[in-house]
Amino acid sequence: MKIYNTMTRKKEELNPITPKQIKMYTCGQTVYNDIHMGNARFYVVFDAIRRYLQWKGYEVNFVQNFTDIDDKIITKANEENTTTEELAERYIQHTLCDLAELNVLPATTNPRATEEIPEIIVLIQQLIEKGYAYENDGTVYYEVTKFENYGKLSKKKIEDLEAGKRIEVEAGKRNAHDFVLWKPAKPSEPKWQSPWGEGRPGWHIECSAMAKKYLGDEIDIHGGAEDLIFPHHENEIAQTEAATERDFARLWLHCGILTTDHKKISKSRGNFFTFREMTEKFPPDVIRFYLLSGHYRMQMELNDEVLTAAGQGLQRIKTCHINMQHALSLAPKTETAIDDEVKCEELFPRTAPTHYQVAFEAAMDDDFNTADAITAIFELVKFANTRLADQQQPSQDLIKSMCEQLEKLCEILGLDLNAAASNPTTSEDEKIEALISARQEARKNKNFAEADSIRKQLSEMGIILEDTTGGVRWRRG
Repeated sequence: MKIYNTMTRKKEELNPITPKQIKMYTCGQTVYNDIHMGNARFYVVFDAIRRYLQWKGYEVNFVQNFTDIDDKIITKANEENTTTEELAERYIQHTLCDLAELNVLPATTNPRATEEIPEIIVLIQQLIEKGYAYENDGTVYYEVTKFENYGKLSKKKIEDLEAGKRIEVEAGKRNAHDFVLWKPAKPSEPKWQSPWGEGRPGWHIECSAMAKKYLGDEIDIHGGAEDLIFPHHENEIAQTEAATERDFARLWLHCGILTTDHKKISKSRGNFFTFREMTEKFPPDVIRFYLLSGHYRMQMELNDEVLTAAGQGLQRIKTCHINMQHALSLAPKTETAIDDEVKCEELFPRTAPTHYQVAFEAAMDDDFNTADAITAIFELVKFANTRLADQQQPSQDLIKSMCEQLEKLCEILGLDLNAAASNPTTSEDEKIEALISARQEARKNKNFAEADSIRKQLSEMGIILEDTTGGVRWRRG
């Protein structure tokens, strides 16, 4: 299995610290609002990665934090005349509900910044003792020039960060790029006791402390959205490696941004849609399916058209699954309708990977390429639809094998084939049903010319009819 490592800018073999075990950390929400669609992509991508690793036989210890104290949380709580604790708890529960809707598996651990203050203080003390951090009037800063390899993830050099610009050093800082590890509390703000006075942690330090506590000094995979590469992940590396004197993570994975009108979706831009708002128009499984339809490192555009197309694609898979289940109840129990040279056990062996699973695994083993993995699923759907449309009815063995494989591959990606229909009934669906009823009535009255004309009309609409002993079934071609 090869995975693209942001640190080295190349694909590398997965080589976990402990065989068949993966220690993975990803940065979660700062909980002052509901998750937006850019957040949703990040959560879905790393859920699919985790699911695939687990399917491959790895035991995955997956830690994903919640930042529950932050300037934005304090500002929002003041605006709503509530406490930061109440605000954070509300949005944590919203996030957990939204992730369940997206069929995202719960993390092994969801640590919260406010519950890890002792560990954060210990880590800051270590950095001060080692000469990487300093205190000034209650504020503790990390001195980036003391870390020799600062910028190795983002490939930025300190002297180039503000090239051509005048940088004014803030009062209390030794260098303009030094960042806060601990800040003194302002009046009426949440605060905790520390060796440097009452205050609260900076943003970057919490992830270093949490990863160290729950996963150890070195982890296998650290992930996040690409906009966290600098400065957040860069600062995490500087903090953690200065304290432990070891490489922080073996692999760094970053998810590409989601755009609308080709501009990054973000709360600060105000061009975002929350996941909850989007579910008013599109079901959660359609959203998940779309977010996996592109390679995780690539930028993806979000609009109604692409989600509508994703809904149609997912419905095609679901319709195939429904048709196979229906055909299974009608199929002969013995293998009677499979070509002599194409046996069921050769196409779908019980003990070895099948043709479509091989293609699926090849895609996922190549840097978790969910786009190509979904293509393999569609190839299976195409094969199954062709078999089901054969005049010679396929056997139960073949149908069952196709059905089981479709279910397995979709489950690996977290796609629930038994979820409600991907799209609500549309006016076009109603028109199709009305035409099918009219065709049935024409056939009943032996008006076969009219029935054939209606079938042709449906065919021109891209609708394929299947006349079975259980009635007429239809699907989009």
